[in-house]
Amino acid sequence: MPDSRAPQRVILPLWAAVLSAALAAVMMDSAYPEAAVWVLAFPATALLLIALIGRRLGGALLVGLAYGIVFFALLVSWTSRYLGPIPWAALSVVEGTLTALGLIPIALAYRWLPRAFPGTAGRLLGLPVTVAALWVGRELFVGSWPYGGFPWARIGMSQAQSPLAPISSWLGVSGLSFLMVLFVAMAVEVVRLRAWRRPLLLVTPAVLVAVLLLTPLYPTASAGSMRIAAVQGNGPTGYFDEREPFAVVDAQTEATAPLYGDDVDLLVWPEGSLDSDPFQDERMGRRLTLVSNRIGAPVLANAATGRDGLYFNTSMLWQDDGTADQLHDKRHPVPFGEYVPDRAFFNALAPDLIGLIQREYTPGSNPPTVEVDGVAIGLAICFDVIYDDVIWEGLGDGAEVLVFQTNNADFRGTDENLQQLAFARMRAIETGRSVVNVSTVGTSQVIRANGTTVTSLDAGEAGAMLEDVELRSGLTAGVVLGPWVQQVLLWGGLGALAVGWWRARRR
Repeated sequence: MPDSRAPQRVILPLWAAVLSAALAAVMMDSAYPEAAVWVLAFPATALLLIALIGRRLGGALLVGLAYGIVFFALLVSWTSRYLGPIPWAALSVVEGTLTALGLIPIALAYRWLPRAFPGTAGRLLGLPVTVAALWVGRELFVGSWPYGGFPWARIGMSQAQSPLAPISSWLGVSGLSFLMVLFVAMAVEVVRLRAWRRPLLLVTPAVLVAVLLLTPLYPTASAGSMRIAAVQGNGPTGYFDEREPFAVVDAQTEATAPLYGDDVDLLVWPEGSLDSDPFQDERMGRRLTLVSNRIGAPVLANAATGRDGLYFNTSMLWQDDGTADQLHDKRHPVPFGEYVPDRAFFNALAPDLIGLIQREYTPGSNPPTVEVDGVAIGLAICFDVIYDDVIWEGLGDGAEVLVFQTNNADFRGTDENLQQLAFARMRAIETGRSVVNVSTVGTSQVIRANGTTVTSLDAGEAGAMLEDVELRSGLTAGVVLGPWVQQVLLWGGLGALAVGWWRARRR
């Protein structure tokens, strides 16, 4: 067996490492929808880790840039659908650069920890645990900064259709990411140390494989059902769509009409389902009241609203008496989509593009829940589905079912709606809750708490879903422990790296 205390030398020359990182990016993108070949996340991670082993600061940064920029350029190519290549290139470069910076600590771990903790145990367990924790720390960093971050690309989210998804119900999505990278990092060290020559050393990797493949869903309790209708109007809801007055609500109303006379507890319309603010536009308010009376249930609709001189992306529960006392404002408006941070600076760089965004949405502060007949319903508006804090708060407030409203009209014909739908499916599994995911243009689905689909509406078609959606109570371990798992991995990984640096210097 090779000496586990030997200095960590590069495995690949720099040019080959850069190519390996770029290939890893292509494979990692293929793990997400539309291809959704989830197993490719593992060899992609292995290629990237091998490219980082032994790298100094500059080399690690170059490898990270090759991976990060190519990965995001492929994953979020849908951002160029209407606005062209500049926003797409800017997002890819920014997120790719942040990813590269976050990968540097992993390269340092490969340099310092084998010297700090010599021995087979350090290489087969201590080093992989640290690398996996630092990977999760990088995901948390990219997902929270700048301007609230962009947690779209967590590796755990690629497993929505994999047998590993139930792990998220025990440890959250970040915990799943950790175990996935831990397995890969451990496999890399098994190969490098030729550990198969000493079968006892394979016990820990074998146990980890069993955990990954055999973990069941965390159990939650059935709490009855609610008859929920969700309508995909397929109206002109895109930013650049041409529309007549009331065109959007007309499309929603027309698609809802076949449900009149059915037994319905709640009618859900998607994000952007109203052409104007019903609190300011009496005609829109009357239209909602009419629909609520005809369907015999409150309508959960969404529109841009104005209050106290501020604008919000608001979901409101509209009652048949024309009132809507329960509101939820989107928590994480999309930077450069729903508002412009540091507008003066960016306007100087791209005035034509920045000038398109006239309305500045304000982050909401009200709870992400509404209550219907004593049942709490957790909400997330569009990209808020990827932010843990919104989901966890709704569950903490007693939500027994989750409703996600979105508007994918600006990304018709791209992978965006399928990626977002996969994230919604992961939320169902993580939280042990049924999910109603409804879009203006699709794809809309009702999803069971185990991640399977109850019913679906194809993209680009108007239609309605009406289902007895199962309610569930009780919090999964993934919801209760998820925030703690993230903090332990973030600070534990950085702490292990610091200790490794200190001990390596002494040695």
